[in-house]
Amino acid sequence: MSLNSESLVGQDAALRAQLADYASRHPEHAGLADEFSTLLDDAENPFLRSRLAGHFTGSAWLVSADGERILLTHHRKLDRWLQLGGHADGERDLAKVALMEAEEESGLSGLVLEDGVLFDIDKHWIPERKDVPGHWHYDARYVVRALGSETFVVSEESLALAWRTVAEVAAEAIETPDGDPSLPRMAKRWLAR
Repeated sequence: MSLNSESLVGQDAALRAQLADYASRHPEHAGLADEFSTLLDDAENPFLRSRLAGHFTGSAWLVSADGERILLTHHRKLDRWLQLGGHADGERDLAKVALMEAEEESGLSGLVLEDGVLFDIDKHWIPERKDVPGHWHYDARYVVRALGSETFVVSEESLALAWRTVAEVAAEAIETPDGDPSLPRMAKRWLAR
């Protein structure tokens, strides 16, 4: 086995361990964690967006320094309020993807990965758009904290960005027409920590 192959195996083993830990902490998501682990074994690289049956993405639960607020994006393509995140594009360290996407989509400096522990996982359908058929995103979410200025810059990926209190997000109906049903789940989880 080459050094590069050993590195990939090690990264996949680390993600598999994170998924097992997540499933033990959130048994209601154990089946979904198993789906994520199974995707790791796919012969077609699940870290590339070109795997159109579905692929991994990384997202950030981007909280303010005091942990009271979260930065959300009004996603341009999906026209929904979501956490910041995006495609792995070959990167197998999904926590690194989450941090990078948070930096790119917010323009914030001083962002830090809280602990590298999976905060949430979600499998969601992305509808067909132009020449890209509909497909599944297997999204791994990590806590990222903003320790510097909270003055964000709206990127081309977003229609808008907004800081919202975690309590406000937790209080929303589970299925809002313009929001993601996983946002209230993550907000409640964050408040219960």
